[in-house]
Amino acid sequence: MKRRLALAFGGALSSAMFAAAALAAAPEAGAPSAAPAALDAPGAVRDSQAAIGRQIGDHRLLDRQGREVRLADYLGKPLLVSFIYTGCFQVCPTTTQSLAQAVEQLAQDFGADKFNVLSIGFNQPFDSPAAMRAFAAQMRIGARNWEFLSPPAATLDALTRDFGFRYVATPAGFDHVLMVSVLDPRGRVYAQVYGDQLSRDKLGEPVRLLLRDAPMPAGLPMAALIERVRILCTVYDPETGTYRYNYGLILEIAGGVTFALAMIWFYGNEWRNQRRLRRGHARRGDPRLAERSVEPPLVERSADA
Repeated sequence: MKRRLALAFGGALSSAMFAAAALAAAPEAGAPSAAPAALDAPGAVRDSQAAIGRQIGDHRLLDRQGREVRLADYLGKPLLVSFIYTGCFQVCPTTTQSLAQAVEQLAQDFGADKFNVLSIGFNQPFDSPAAMRAFAAQMRIGARNWEFLSPPAATLDALTRDFGFRYVATPAGFDHVLMVSVLDPRGRVYAQVYGDQLSRDKLGEPVRLLLRDAPMPAGLPMAALIERVRILCTVYDPETGTYRYNYGLILEIAGGVTFALAMIWFYGNEWRNQRRLRRGHARRGDPRLAERSVEPPLVERSADA
């Protein structure tokens, strides 16, 4: 099973040119140079979770104006980091818009000056400062606490490895983990929030905990486990060049859960019925019937037959 694919995002170039650019840049961006392979879903989730508690290096990046900045420039308060690529016209824009709505709500809850947000382009050298500037403009994002950055190609591997972010080149772009990393004010990964539909609750909880100086969490929370199942239920469709949900797998999971719940209900109902029968026979003073009622109803019916 594979991740959802971020495809080519329209801009100055056509989507076909963006896809070709992504493939051409794959070796420089740290993706395999051989034939495209699927992203190891369990391994990608493990790597991202292993980054929790890790101190992120003070990496040098370029802002939208091409000026050099350091990651430490955005610390001192909670920091939300999302890896994107500007050649994507489906998932990355959707995720960014979802993040924008959540950020706006978090600004109302906590104040925009209480946290920072970074979108980092990982498809180098194509996610240049100019490309990141155009992407931000198209997304209509102008929040003062949100910056779009370009890492130098030579440092990209170290940067993504610090965050536990993994990606693989595909014929139509990149197969990558959909997540937002939440850093504490000291620059340590505090939480990983998964999925392309982000919300005030998903991102607000770690931000709220950080503002209260809560200790570093451990393990994968239940919400992330649920989102992980959702991420793993996607497959690449070579006919359309997009990722789609594997509805067969989703139905299998839903069917299994439904069957388990139905069995729990059935046996629970049978147990209640038997208990009710035993109490009724005991009240009527019929020990023989009370003893017989202990047997399952199916056994009784087959004996009567």
